[in-house]
Amino acid sequence: MKKMMMGFMNLRGVLTALLLVSPTFAHGGHETVPDGAAVSQEPIDSTLWVHMILMGFAFGIIFPLGMVLGIVRSRWHVPLQIVGTIIAVVAYFLGHAHKGRKFGKNVHASFANLLMILLAVQVVLGLYLKLHLSKGIHGRIRRFFVMLHGVLGKAMPIVSWTQMVFGGIAANGFCQDDHLGQCLAHFIMGSAFIAYGIMLTILLLVGQLWLRRTGRSQEFFDSLVIAAWGCVNTFTEHRWGGPWVHNDLQHTTMGIVWWCAGLLGIWMSRKRNGRPKRNLIPAIVILLTGYAMSSHPQTLMISTMVHTIFGYTLMAAGLTRIIEIAFVLRDRGSVNPDGSDPNSFQYLTPFLLYASGFLFMGATEEQMQLLHNAGITHVSYILILYSIAFILFLFVNILLHIYAVHAWPESAKFPSRSSASDRSEDTYVNGHARSASETQQIDDAEAFELQGLISDEEDDDHRPGNRNNALGPRKTEDEESAPLVAKETSSS
Repeated sequence: MKKMMMGFMNLRGVLTALLLVSPTFAHGGHETVPDGAAVSQEPIDSTLWVHMILMGFAFGIIFPLGMVLGIVRSRWHVPLQIVGTIIAVVAYFLGHAHKGRKFGKNVHASFANLLMILLAVQVVLGLYLKLHLSKGIHGRIRRFFVMLHGVLGKAMPIVSWTQMVFGGIAANGFCQDDHLGQCLAHFIMGSAFIAYGIMLTILLLVGQLWLRRTGRSQEFFDSLVIAAWGCVNTFTEHRWGGPWVHNDLQHTTMGIVWWCAGLLGIWMSRKRNGRPKRNLIPAIVILLTGYAMSSHPQTLMISTMVHTIFGYTLMAAGLTRIIEIAFVLRDRGSVNPDGSDPNSFQYLTPFLLYASGFLFMGATEEQMQLLHNAGITHVSYILILYSIAFILFLFVNILLHIYAVHAWPESAKFPSRSSASDRSEDTYVNGHARSASETQQIDDAEAFELQGLISDEEDDDHRPGNRNNALGPRKTEDEESAPLVAKETSSS
């Protein structure tokens, strides 16, 4: 224990030293940047490329994967986070050791300090919790540290995404002076579409039980965010008191549509008896937003085409959402009770939101001018952005799969041939196989109804040994394979 505490103190000292020297490096090399420019004319050298690749690997892949492994309490959580921390620290110093392009003062350099502070706090909390101290004051503060470690770990992907966006902007010297406003609109809105797609993916694959516990439909939360975002857009897209310029009117009216439709969606998300109800309002808002964005006037042809495809993709996301709710689910929450086996059509809407987000983030004025000068066609550029959307969608699905198979291992078991043949008549409806969760839920419901039909006077006729006892509730052959819904109900 003494050696472990000494190692803990030594590591804390190293991290403290790292944070103390980081401001010294954060703004170095500004003297070589020309006046009025954000970056120098030198190309990005190999050292800086290695910095970007390692940082992207650590904060974009290792830490999100380690976060999921930590949630499911996997033994690989700590080793993976250690590897990610080592890579991140090495990459941090490489970011200040390059000899190529120089940068002026930028938010990426300043935000790096906050990111490394969060990483250091996570390491310290992780080491403290690994000591399993529970006596005295440690027993009182341990629960708080566990909660703080979890919150910071879940916030790390969001903070990392923000820093990677800042890094891309700083590397090219974008979003300066008059370009700042449209940069903020593109990167914030694009990130919001991607975040919306990720949330839909989470709810689709592992969030149906949580959604059912809230007693709200998914459209309630969607409409609430749409209404809030619409209020912000209504009063921030135009400088009130000044002249209406460029696309101010279109952006402001779009904000008005959002909060009006959002309020309607909130109202329509409940039935008369208070139970949750699906509605199409958020999908219609997405469709209208795509229509408005597809007709944005642009100065360059490539910008016009990228914005048009972005609008069409967003319209497709709204249209597929309408089809999903009205025709695939028929106003139900999911295809099966636990949501473990969604219809293949349901994946379209979140993926199209991913693609819409990347298209919008990649359509700023400076990016379009850079592509125009390089002679890159809009087709090649759009295919690249779609490829990135495919990769992110794959990664999110992998993370959710890892979480699901650890949280509900019975959902990942393939039914044996014998058990499937025993229920051949019960597990197939209209040529489609029911999941184990659906079959178990139906069995439990039938058993409960049959038990309710038996009167008190008939109870004596159903004692052990009586043939009529077969009508009573029966246990499944394998209680370890109980359905997710049944597990959730029993635990609550």
